[in-house]
Amino acid sequence: MEASAGLVAGSHNRNELVVIHGHEEPKPLKNLDGQVCDICGDDIGLTVDGDLFVACNECGFPVCRPCYEYERREGTQHCPQCKTRYKRLKGSPRVEGDEDEEDVDDIEDEFKIEDEQNKHMHLAEAMLHGKMSYGRGPEDDENAQFPAVITGGRSRPVSGEFPIGGAHAYGEQTSSSLHKRVHPYPMSEPGNARWDEKKEGGWKERTDDWKMQQGNLGPEPDDLNDPDMALIDEARQPLSRKVPIASSKINPYRMLIVARLVILAFFLRYRILNPVHDAIGLWLTSIICEIWFAFSWILDQFPKWFPIERETYLDRLSLRYEREGEPNMLAPVDLFVSTVDPTKEPPLVTANTVLSILAMDYPVDKISCYVSDDGAAMLTFEALSETAEFARKWVPFCKKFSIEPRAPEWYFTLKIDYLKDKVQPTFVKERRAMKREYEEFKVRINALVAKSQKVPQGGWIMQDGTPWPGNNTKDHPGMIQVFLGHSGGVDAEGNELPRLVYVSREKRPGFQHHKKAGAENALIRVSGVLTNAPFMLNLDCDHYVNNSKAVREAMCFLMDPQIGKRVCYVQFPQRFDGIDRHDRYANRNTVFFDINMKGLDGIQGPVYVGTGCVFRRQALYGYEPPKDVKRPKMVSCGCCPCFGRRKKDRKQSNHAEDGASNGVDDDRELLMSQMNFEKKFGQSAIFVTSTLMEEGGVPPSSSPAALLKEAIHVISCGYEDKTEWGSEFGWIYGSITEDILTGFKMHCRGWRSIYCVPKIPAFKGSAPINLSDRLNQVLRWALGSVEIFFSRHCPAWYGFKGGNLKWLERFAYVNTTIYPFTSVPLLAYCTLPAICLLTDKFIMPAISTFASLLFIALFLSIFATGILELRWSGVSIEEWWRNEQFWVIGGISAHLFAVIQGLLKVLAGIDTNFTVTSKASDDEEFGELYTFKWTTLLIPPTTVLVINLVGVVAGVSDAINNGYQSWGPLFGKLFFSFWVILHLYPFLKGLMGRQNRTPTIVVIWSVLLASIFSLLWVRIDPFVMKTKGPATEQCGINC
Repeated sequence: MEASAGLVAGSHNRNELVVIHGHEEPKPLKNLDGQVCDICGDDIGLTVDGDLFVACNECGFPVCRPCYEYERREGTQHCPQCKTRYKRLKGSPRVEGDEDEEDVDDIEDEFKIEDEQNKHMHLAEAMLHGKMSYGRGPEDDENAQFPAVITGGRSRPVSGEFPIGGAHAYGEQTSSSLHKRVHPYPMSEPGNARWDEKKEGGWKERTDDWKMQQGNLGPEPDDLNDPDMALIDEARQPLSRKVPIASSKINPYRMLIVARLVILAFFLRYRILNPVHDAIGLWLTSIICEIWFAFSWILDQFPKWFPIERETYLDRLSLRYEREGEPNMLAPVDLFVSTVDPTKEPPLVTANTVLSILAMDYPVDKISCYVSDDGAAMLTFEALSETAEFARKWVPFCKKFSIEPRAPEWYFTLKIDYLKDKVQPTFVKERRAMKREYEEFKVRINALVAKSQKVPQGGWIMQDGTPWPGNNTKDHPGMIQVFLGHSGGVDAEGNELPRLVYVSREKRPGFQHHKKAGAENALIRVSGVLTNAPFMLNLDCDHYVNNSKAVREAMCFLMDPQIGKRVCYVQFPQRFDGIDRHDRYANRNTVFFDINMKGLDGIQGPVYVGTGCVFRRQALYGYEPPKDVKRPKMVSCGCCPCFGRRKKDRKQSNHAEDGASNGVDDDRELLMSQMNFEKKFGQSAIFVTSTLMEEGGVPPSSSPAALLKEAIHVISCGYEDKTEWGSEFGWIYGSITEDILTGFKMHCRGWRSIYCVPKIPAFKGSAPINLSDRLNQVLRWALGSVEIFFSRHCPAWYGFKGGNLKWLERFAYVNTTIYPFTSVPLLAYCTLPAICLLTDKFIMPAISTFASLLFIALFLSIFATGILELRWSGVSIEEWWRNEQFWVIGGISAHLFAVIQGLLKVLAGIDTNFTVTSKASDDEEFGELYTFKWTTLLIPPTTVLVINLVGVVAGVSDAINNGYQSWGPLFGKLFFSFWVILHLYPFLKGLMGRQNRTPTIVVIWSVLLASIFSLLWVRIDPFVMKTKGPATEQCGINC
C-alpha cells in the first residue's frame, strides 16, 4: 500500500473509481542527465545495464557510485538530501544493515511471507474461488475489468502494499475473485497431520509437567546450569494475574452492605406502617420515592460485591512473543480514530492523537492507524497530510529518547524535569530542535484552520486543480488516502513507519448513516480488507496515547493462552487533562471508573465506555467464544436403579438411523449456511473471507488495486442494506450511546471483558469543565440509556435465552438503562423539604425512641458504606462527595430532560434538541469553568434551589412567630432542606459565575442572613410602642 498512491474516491453503486494524484507537492527530482556528483565533482556514470546511475530513488540526489559505496560503507548510509537510507543496488557489496534484504533485486520479492503463513492463508485463497460462481459480477476472468478511471497528467495507477503475483498492470484484466461467493471450509480438522502433531505435543508437555510436579521427572543436569532456562521458565508463566482486594478491607464492606440492607428493610416497614394522616399526600410521595431509591441502590450496590484488581507482566510478554533472533510474534493491531466536525474537534487535537499512536512502543509493521473523517472536511484531510510529514521527525525522536507522553502538545507543556533519566548528551539539543519543529507544525495547522473559515463559492479545490470530493458533506463518494505505508512510509532516519490511512465513507441523501456507530463499522470493514488485524483499538479524536505501552498491556490479556481466547475486549479507564483542581462537576468520574468498573471486572467484565478499548475482531463479528472442554458425564452400568446408559444407547441408535436419511440433506444445509455469510456480512467476497481468518492477515495473492476497489465498496452507503450490521454485530445501532449496546451484545454471547488499570494512565482526553456543556454531555448519555430501555435490547428482558449473561452483570446493565428514571422521584424528594417548610407539615409523624435509633442506624450505614468503598478503591473523599453532588445536579436536570425527550421520541416520534448559547470566556486557565451558557437544563435545579431557600426563610420566620416550642419540629425540616442546598452548591457557583470574583459563599450567606434578620426586625420592631390589651384567649374577641 504505497503512501504516494493518491486519494482514492469512488462509489460502488455508481460504478465510479477516481484516483486523484498530486494533492500534495511532490519532492523535487533533479534532472541527472549530464550532471556531476555533488560530493566529489566526478561524472555520475552509468550502471551495468547502461542506464544513468541513481543512488537515491526518493529524491534523485546526484551521487556517483564511489561516493555511494563509501557512504554506505563508512558513512551514515543515508542520502545527504532527503535523509533516506540508501538501499543496496545491483552489483553493490553488502554492508551492515542489509541483512533484511534479499539477493534478488526486483521489487516483487521485497516482502517475503513465511511458509507457515502461506499454509495458514491457503483457506482464504480457496474461498475466493468457491464452488459457486454466481455473484456480483461475471464468471469469465477475461471480461472482469475495473471501472473507468479518470486519467490525466497527474493521475497514476493505484498501488498497494501487497505484492502482485503476476504482471498485472492497472487497467489490465484482473481475476474475478471479487465476484465469487464465499464458502467456509474448516480451518483444521481432527485427523490431519498438523492437528495431531499439536495435540500429541501438548499431551506430552502436560504429562511432563505432571511428572515434574510429582517428583518423578526432574530436569536434566545440563538444564540446571543453563542460564537461558530461567528465561524460558519465566516466559511460560501467565502474562497477568488477579489481585484480590485484601480481606481486611472487603469483608467488613460486604458485612456492612448486608447490615444496611436489613436496616433499610426495617426502615421501609416502619415508614409504611406509620402514615401521616394530616399530610397523606406528602407521606405517600415520600414512600414511593424511598422505595425507588432502595431498588436503585440494590442495582448499583450488588454488582460491586466482587471487586478485583489486575497486574500485567510486560517482560513475560516480550520473552514469549519477542524472542531474539526470531520473527516478532506480537499480534497486529488496527487503531481507529473518529472525528466529525473540525470546528468542534480541532485538527491540532486530532493530530496529537495520531502522532501518539504512530509513536507507540509496538512493532511498526504491526500497527495500522485509520482516521475516520465523517464530515468529509478538506481541513481534516490537509491537517492529516501535515501530520504524516511531521511524524517522520517526531516518531524517531520519541523512540530514541523514550519520552512520555508521546503527544507533542502535552509533552512540551509538562512542568517536570525533562532531563531526568536522560543520559544522551544530544538530548537537550534535539529536544529544542524538535520543539521548534512542532511550533512550526502548529503554525501550519492553524493556518489551515484560518483558511477554512471562508469557504470558496465554488467549493474547495485541491492543489492539483481537482474539486474536493467532499464539498457536499451530505452527498459525496467514499474516499481513502494512504499517507504512510510500507512503500514510502519511512521516517527521517530511514526507518519504517506505521500505516496511516484516511477514510471518509460514502454519504448519499435518503440513506441512514447511524452517526458514530456507522463510521466505526465502516472502519471495521476497511481495515478488514486492507490489513485485517485480529485486534482493534478505538479512540476518540481527543484521547491521546499517554502510555506508549498501552497496547502491550492489553496484549497481556488478549494473547494469554489461558484466558485470552474468551476475552472480547480490554477496557481502560478514562483519564482527563485540563480539569480544575477541585473537579467541581465530577468530570473525572473516578467513582465509576475506580469502584463500579472494578466491581464488574470480578463478575463478567466492565461495560464498554466508547473509547480506550482494545477489541477482538472475531467478537465484534458476532462469533461466540470458544467453548470450554467439559468432562464427560459418568454413565451408569445399566442395572437397576440406574438406567442412564440404556437410555443413552437407545438415543445413539436412533441417531444412527436418522443419519442415513439426513445424509442427503447435508450438502443442502451446508450450501444454505455458506450463502448466509453474504447475507450477514454483505456482498464482498474479500471481506467475508477476512471474517473467517481468526488470526488476521490478508490473502497474499490479492492485488493492491483489487483491495482498494473493494475497500471503496465496503464503505458505500448501501452496503449494510439487508445485512446484520448494527443489529447483531459490529457497533450496535438504535441508541446514541452505542457503546453500552455493543458491549452488552458481546456479554450476552458469553464473552467476558477485562478492566486494565496500568500505573501510568493508558489514555488521556479532554472533558467539558463548563456547567452547561457538562450537563449537555450527561443529557446525551442519559438519553441513550432511555433509548436502550425502550428498545428490544433492554437488559431487563433481552439475552435470557443463552443464559450466558451472569445475574450481577445483568443488574449492572439494567442499572445503566434505568438510572435516568431516578430523576422523577429525586426531583419530588428535593422539593418535599421546601413544601414541608411552607405548609408547616412533615412527611413523618412524631418518632419514638426505636424509630430515632432506626434513623440513626440508616444514616450511619450509608456513610460507613461510602467510607469503606473509599478504603478499598483508593478514591478520595472529595471525589466521592463531588460525585454525590453531581448525582443530584444531573439527576434533576439532564436526567429529567432525557426521560422527557425519550418518552416524546418513543411515544410521539418527536425528536427534541436542546441547544446551548455561548458567551465570551476568559483567556486565563480554567476560564471556561466560569463561562455562563444559558440552556433549558438549568431551569429545574434553579427552581429547586430557590424554593428551598424560600422555604428556609419561611420556616425560620414561622418558628419565630410561634415561639420556642416550634423549633423542635423545624430542625428536621431544615436538615432535609439544607441537604438539598448543600448538594446543589456547585450548581449555584456555576450559575452565578465569578460575580466580580466575590466568593460565592459570601453572596449566598449574605442573602440568607439578610432575609432572616429582616424578618426578625419586622417581628421585634423595637421602634413601635407595645400596648397591653385584653387576652382574647380568655374572654373572646368581643370582650
